[in-house]
Amino acid sequence: MNITEIAPDVFRLSLYIPEADLQFNQFLVRDDEPLLFHTGMRGIFPQVREAVSQLIDPSKLRHISFSHFEADECGALNDWLEIAPNAEAVCSFVGAEVSVNDFAIRPARGLMDGDSFSTGKYTFKFLHTPHLPHCWEAGLLFEETNRTLFSSDLFHQLGDLGPLTQNSVIDHVRATFVNYNATPLAGYMPYTRQTEANLQRLVDLEPATIAAMHGSSYSGDGAQALRELGDVMREVL
Repeated sequence: MNITEIAPDVFRLSLYIPEADLQFNQFLVRDDEPLLFHTGMRGIFPQVREAVSQLIDPSKLRHISFSHFEADECGALNDWLEIAPNAEAVCSFVGAEVSVNDFAIRPARGLMDGDSFSTGKYTFKFLHTPHLPHCWEAGLLFEETNRTLFSSDLFHQLGDLGPLTQNSVIDHVRATFVNYNATPLAGYMPYTRQTEANLQRLVDLEPATIAAMHGSSYSGDGAQALRELGDVMREVL
């Protein structure tokens, strides 16, 4: 598990799984009320817990957030809720009502579009983005002080890549889409009537850092990176 600070107090915890040729990245925000974005699958919980323990006391974790109900997003949620007694799952209202509250050992905090919450120094805005990257309940978090977008599967890149880059990742993203379209996973990210409008909402945030779940995170002109992503999604999907 590799640990890299990609933005102030935002740490990327990354495990490369060769069989999938894919990195699985979780993000810990170290603050008064620490936040973990993505739990990882249950099978990698010990590795993620050990990585978190190098940064904070895992029992002090307060917020556990994710985009949508999927194994790499929240599979280890209950493991975290068990070791962190004050931790609370934070997801979309739809996600909480449809899936998470049935699955989790404690009720989730379901957020509506535009809701915000603080971890201490940092404030997070929730954006409900249905079917972006995928699933009805999908949503993303944006940290407003340093303008970090936690983008889930957006900017999905195959391979064992560097933790953070200032170079465009769009060629890696395009190659990933083309590769996935040739497998049974084709269609894992839909292109709907809402996609363009939701992407524009993300562009308008002008993120300085994009924390990608699979592959390198990006530092730079996040608005332009999102425009390029939109172009590739229209082209390939």
